[in-house]
Amino acid sequence: MRVRLLLPGFLGLLPAMAMATEPPPAGSVRIYRCVAGNGAVTLQDAPCNGAHRQQVLDMRRPQDPPPRPVAAPTTPPAPPPPEREVRIVTVQPPQPLYECIAPDGERYTSDDGVGNPRWVPLWVGGYYPPGPMGSPAPGSAGGGLQGGRPGHGHPHPGGAAVATGTWVRDACHPLPQQEVCARLRDRRWELVRRYNSALQSERQALTREQRGIEARLGRDCGGY
Repeated sequence: MRVRLLLPGFLGLLPAMAMATEPPPAGSVRIYRCVAGNGAVTLQDAPCNGAHRQQVLDMRRPQDPPPRPVAAPTTPPAPPPPEREVRIVTVQPPQPLYECIAPDGERYTSDDGVGNPRWVPLWVGGYYPPGPMGSPAPGSAGGGLQGGRPGHGHPHPGGAAVATGTWVRDACHPLPQQEVCARLRDRRWELVRRYNSALQSERQALTREQRGIEARLGRDCGGY
């Protein structure tokens, strides 16, 4: 085969006699350059005939480019962590219950810790009847006492002291939560017993109170 094109990238251009008897280097191809008498140049892969001047060229054999490195599989990015759910739990403290004591020793309960009011009389004035010989009665300080101090004014008809008073409330104290729950349960059963014998007009009020107690037991006492 003859090639009339000049190929670039040759390894060397040596005299034909020096390379004709040697094998081509590894990875190369041998090309023969034949020059005719008229100066025409022919490239071929076989030795030139005797009428041509010959040169031997060892060309680098074309090679495929090295394989591209296989890219490692791309790991998809990890999904973002799920958003944390924030829950706000509001815990309502148990509703207190108070025990109050009346002056006669009677005990009763109160939701707000305010005992029942009662009227307490106070002696705040008046003149005692005059003593012997028109002298003031003992302790009257020349005319009577008003709040424990010398009083002024006119004597009460009949010589009796003038009484007034004030409102006071019974003393109350909070009950432990366990006792609160026990009393709520007792009150609920009492309402159930009263319901059957109550008048129709009373049953509505009993039902409302029972519902309130049951709701309070469920909220503050862990159920029934």
